Amino acid sequence: MVYGPWTMDHTTMSGKLYLVPTPIGNLEDITFRALRVLKEVDLILAEDTRTSAPLLKHFDIHQKVFSHHQHNEHQSSSEIIKFLKEGKNIALISDAGTPAISDPGFYLVREALKNDLEVECLPGATAFVPALVNSGFPTDRFCFEGFLPLKKGRQTRYKTLATEERTIILYESPHRILKTLDEMALYFGAERQISVSRELTKMFEETVRGTVTEVKLYFETHPVKGEFVICVAGA
Repeated sequence: MVYGPWTMDHTTMSGKLYLVPTPIGNLEDITFRALRVLKEVDLILAEDTRTSAPLLKHFDIHQKVFSHHQHNEHQSSSEIIKFLKEGKNIALISDAGTPAISDPGFYLVREALKNDLEVECLPGATAFVPALVNSGFPTDRFCFEGFLPLKKGRQTRYKTLATEERTIILYESPHRILKTLDEMALYFGAERQISVSRELTKMFEETVRGTVTEVKLYFETHPVKGEFVICVAGA
């Protein structure tokens, strides 16, 4: 049999770890390649099996699914490495988007590489890309920060970012968005231009652009549901 890059070679001694992006909202955003990999691997690792179940059921994927999240990744990674060494092909998915981008995955990838195992990341959905392009801010150079520290180090991070000249990208949860906008007004200035996207790819997707003050006023009187991506104009 001749193997190409589109097929899985089960004759090799070790298996391969696939990082498979999943839709951040709209199920149509999954790729044909991602579906094929998920149907061909020996098992799937999911951040939350309950969250992933509807996606897998929708696309008629019936592989065994195991939990792999930030609270058990150190413990489970050793077992996963063992399976890979036994020749099993394994796919890692997060609740939404690309694994290891503000989601579990980094530690497992590092351990796999330490053990000379093959790792392949498929291209696909990541929330910050459409938010950045939609913002209208420069995209040639940007600084992705993800979620800021909740307590220790948060103030220091703000002070560092205040003079960052590149476009800054942050993630935030709905119950912290107003507080974060208040903090941005304090450290970045109330007149700094920002672009805030929420519910990306979903029915109620919206992007609000303006100064920190203007955007905060908007969300004080409008729904703050869904995950938020904040793009901040460079200093």
